[in-house]
Amino acid sequence: MADNDSVLSAARDWKGARMALATVVSTWGSAPRPRGSHMLVQEDGRFEGSVSGGCVEGEILDTAARVIAGESFAVKTYGVADDSAWEVGLPCGGQISVMVQPVSAEGFDPELFDRIAEARDAGRALTVTTDLATGRSDLRPLETGEVFANRYDPPRRLLIVGAVQIAQSLAALAATLGIETVVIDPRGRFLTEERFPGVTLDDRWPDEAVAAWNPGPSTAVVTLSHDTKIDDPALIAALAADTAYVGALGSRKSHAARRERLAQSGVDTDQLDRIDGPVGIDIGAIGPAEIALSIAAAMVGAFHDRR
Repeated sequence: MADNDSVLSAARDWKGARMALATVVSTWGSAPRPRGSHMLVQEDGRFEGSVSGGCVEGEILDTAARVIAGESFAVKTYGVADDSAWEVGLPCGGQISVMVQPVSAEGFDPELFDRIAEARDAGRALTVTTDLATGRSDLRPLETGEVFANRYDPPRRLLIVGAVQIAQSLAALAATLGIETVVIDPRGRFLTEERFPGVTLDDRWPDEAVAAWNPGPSTAVVTLSHDTKIDDPALIAALAADTAYVGALGSRKSHAARRERLAQSGVDTDQLDRIDGPVGIDIGAIGPAEIALSIAAAMVGAFHDRR
């Protein structure tokens, strides 16, 4: 899954300007950016996003300028075997193909950015297909020819239940990862803007709050309060949805007791097995910041389905 949040934001800010969109359409070996990664180039030379982490961006900027000026779309392939490897090759040893198309009705229609934004705001994924013979993108599935399909998932979101010290470190770390964070706690003395600057705060009861945020494949829910009256309802609500990652703080002994309580509440074994408890990967974490790091690593692994 490619992270294109900054590109989609730039597309909104630059609406009305002439632009070109570069997209990684295929990769081989140790490619630095996944398929579907975008780089958006504005007519004034500004750009947002990346297709290679820096290896070929200069070449893509030149191609994008020509496309903006009226040349047809182009598909460029780069790798260490190229004659120009030292100039625009990939030192990591991989190979990528990058499509550069105009942001126009003849290429990537600007309205597609609006449709993607609407779907993401509604918590839905949206797939855009592109005919690689013509460079034209559409929401309709293409039946013939060589087609590239790019799926845009909703923004990643973290729901932290329990406004404790670990939550402060985890919320700050999630922000650096570009993950929207909500801290949920009905205890007003814990849930303050001073303790969680710049973070969305939700003082509803956890089961109500979690359900209201519509958790899905791009959402993680982590319970940290150590209060069963707060954590358990949140876990039940998270497990009732297709939540990407569900974690709960506590020792193995407390997690075993938690499983028994939730089972008595009607949660079946398969659902209970989805809980990462004790939460996080085992890095021998000591203190709130290191525990937050272990949780963030486990969460990102779940988003990538590599745990």
